[in-house]
Amino acid sequence: MPSGKEIVDVVVGETGATADLKIWRNQRLSLEPSQRFQGYKAYVGEPLINTPHKKTRERPLTAAQKRANKSKAQKRIFVEHLIRSLKIFRVAAERFRLKQKSYDPVILVVCGLIRWRLGASVMCQ
Repeated sequence: MPSGKEIVDVVVGETGATADLKIWRNQRLSLEPSQRFQGYKAYVGEPLINTPHKKTRERPLTAAQKRANKSKAQKRIFVEHLIRSLKIFRVAAERFRLKQKSYDPVILVVCGLIRWRLGASVMCQ
């Protein structure tokens, strides 16, 4: 959301570590093809994601590319702060030690608590 203070969607993952890019590639087929997204450098080359410019050994970034990267980072920082808020509860940051079937309700409660703390009116689903 434009304010950066909304949790719009919660996708409860599978057990074990999974790369963000792999999750994205599995989810993008269910999304509208005309919709565009913001991402970080791991998503370079993905057609629907606007990513920052990467420098190479042969070609450093120009001043215009640095300004564009800074602008993209200023938009993305809100997402990073929300992820940090989730990790404070340690449900998404560490190994979940309760029964597997209780993970979904617990993560949704944590999202609800964060939304309540931020003053959001709509609950996670």
